[in-house]
Amino acid sequence: MCNDDNGHGHDMGVEARFQRMTAFIEARLTPLFDPENGSDHGFGMDDTSRALRALRYTVQAASQVGGLVEKRETAPELRLVVDQALEHNWDALRSIARMWEDHEDFLKEFKAHSWDVLGV
Repeated sequence: MCNDDNGHGHDMGVEARFQRMTAFIEARLTPLFDPENGSDHGFGMDDTSRALRALRYTVQAASQVGGLVEKRETAPELRLVVDQALEHNWDALRSIARMWEDHEDFLKEFKAHSWDVLGV
């Protein structure tokens, strides 16, 4: 686990943290789409399949932060708005990941508040 700024800058650390948390959540969700667990690969029109798809789409949307991280440095006039967007995305993923706080792969960094992750 990398929480430092050595050799890749603070913003790369932010993006890496988003990637680690997204991978953790995806690893919990993917088995739920398996037919062995009663799913039609999440394509059914039952409420459970719809909820699974909605959750996966939410995770995918909140995890797409590469462009935002880049804008933090290249567009200082947008920094406040970019940081707010990153905070919102982190908090959404954090809330989802904490549903599995008792899982052995849950990392302490997933509990971090957005202002700690972003350094704002």
